[in-house]
Amino acid sequence: MDLVIMADTHVPKRARDLPASLWAAVEAADVVVHAGDWVDVALLDALEARSRRLVAVYGNNDGPELRARLPEVARVELDGLRVAVVHETGPKTRREERCAAAYGDCDLLVFGHSHIPWDSVAPGGLRLLNPGSPTDRRAQPHATYLTARVAAGRLDRVELHRLPPR
Repeated sequence: MDLVIMADTHVPKRARDLPASLWAAVEAADVVVHAGDWVDVALLDALEARSRRLVAVYGNNDGPELRARLPEVARVELDGLRVAVVHETGPKTRREERCAAAYGDCDLLVFGHSHIPWDSVAPGGLRLLNPGSPTDRRAQPHATYLTARVAAGRLDRVELHRLPPR
């Protein structure tokens, strides 16, 4: 099962649309995961239309229309992998310990908010992934998103994709 993982798209405030290479990845993926900060419901509609399966949450920049359609936390099982998705996890200090306490029944936690790519493992084995942002790199050298493969309850081939400057 092939995943595309993104967050903090901020369309249309930070970009008019997602990059073409990310749309191509979306259309090829089995599951698309979005960890919030959409900003406008039009992108949610477009991702729902172009994804085979979408797992998504709202973020702190998402208004009532998005919050009415998306949960704060999503939990799914993907080919045996227990996944949680949330926008914010708090400061990076002690993040693994906090997330292990809150999501210890999961194998993978996808989060956003910081626009900073993150890949770590918490006590107990919970994997934490933040894809960065494909549209608003902030202080990062590149705008980014992730792809990964899930097979028989295991996550592998996690790859951070750096997007060219706009």
